[in-house]
Amino acid sequence: MQKHDKIKVETESGQIIEVTVTSVSPEAIWVLVGDGPHASKCKLEPTRNQRAYAGSIMGRELIYSRSVEAIRADLSPASKSPLEKRWKR
Repeated sequence: MQKHDKIKVETESGQIIEVTVTSVSPEAIWVLVGDGPHASKCKLEPTRNQRAYAGSIMGRELIYSRSVEAIRADLSPASKSPLEKRWKR
């Protein structure tokens, strides 16, 4: 199995949890919440102001506080980010 990145997202109650990233694009970030057979997949989409990504899983909202521009820069060919190697289109 390929090693996946982990990011920290905030829940609506203010709790910070670590989730596993399965796919990244400027339009959406797919994450797995939990480990093992009980993990749930969630799609984080850009907010209206493009300053964060938000999604809902089991009625709870998750927020990833990075802008669309920051993600786009991480994915660009000129980027020296570790995401460049893992998340090519």
